[in-house]
Amino acid sequence: MRRRKFVALLGGAAVWPLATRAQQKAMPVIGYLSTNSPTIPAGEVEVFREGLKAAGFAEGRDVAIDYRFAEGNYDRLPAFAAEFVARGVDVIAASGLPAALAAKAKTSTIPIVFTIGVDPIAQGLVASLRQPGANLTGVTQTVTILEEKQLQLLHELVPGVVSVGFLVNSQNPNSVAVGERIDAAAKSLGLRLLPLPAVSKDQIEPAFAIGREKAIGALLIHGDTFLREQTEYLVRMAAHYGIPTMFGERDQAVAGGLVSYGPQRAEMRRQAGVYVGRILQGAKPGDLPVVQPTRFELVINLNTSKALGLTVPQALLARADEVIE
Repeated sequence: MRRRKFVALLGGAAVWPLATRAQQKAMPVIGYLSTNSPTIPAGEVEVFREGLKAAGFAEGRDVAIDYRFAEGNYDRLPAFAAEFVARGVDVIAASGLPAALAAKAKTSTIPIVFTIGVDPIAQGLVASLRQPGANLTGVTQTVTILEEKQLQLLHELVPGVVSVGFLVNSQNPNSVAVGERIDAAAKSLGLRLLPLPAVSKDQIEPAFAIGREKAIGALLIHGDTFLREQTEYLVRMAAHYGIPTMFGERDQAVAGGLVSYGPQRAEMRRQAGVYVGRILQGAKPGDLPVVQPTRFELVINLNTSKALGLTVPQALLARADEVIE
């Protein structure tokens, strides 16, 4: 009798933990797919985690995050996305248009939250901004007028310029559309636009040299991940060739760029984290409207303007959100 009780208790002890484990939900996993490097742009991952935490999910406590960084090499993204799909992650957070397109190509079922700098409708990511549909939603960090506004500000900064260069990564999926918009904006301002393609670091200085040879008086930098990775080098080249240059992010002006204009990207990346958290709570990505920027910031580096021999118009300084001296 005692032996039967012992066997019964032993059997119960063996079965109970298995049953309990079966009832416990595994920690959800986010696949973080980025066109950037882990540290450029500064704070990208940290602000994403802040948004995620605001939605109730702390990394390591409530959720696990598996990171993949392409570091500007877009060819690596499809394999990274395939890894996430094979692993069966709960959500893919895609930072950058190439990352979003790579994730979309690999799955139509896993929710994808993108952070991009272009129109997601034009790129085929969503059906509409208000009701994205399917398995994608996210944040677009720009609007169609951003590059036009950047060009207008650059024209105000150096009003005597006739020709403006456009340094562009022609391998970026949105390069053609952006180039067409900037060309139209340049014509409306009475400017000539000179596209200067650079798809690798060793093509950047030759592009500056061609721009100087063609007598460009200013330069606009394409808001591309690869080119963002080269910020320090671009700042050095702009100084070396003496070309007033417009960047798209505050960090680039802080690094020595003459001027930057763009949305407050940290807040947009934070919103992507919030959306991932809401999806983990049960929201459907197709029901979450794509978030658009509402605040933009103009940053002017006076040290750089002095080095270039430029006098920044007082009207432009008065409109700046930040002036670096």
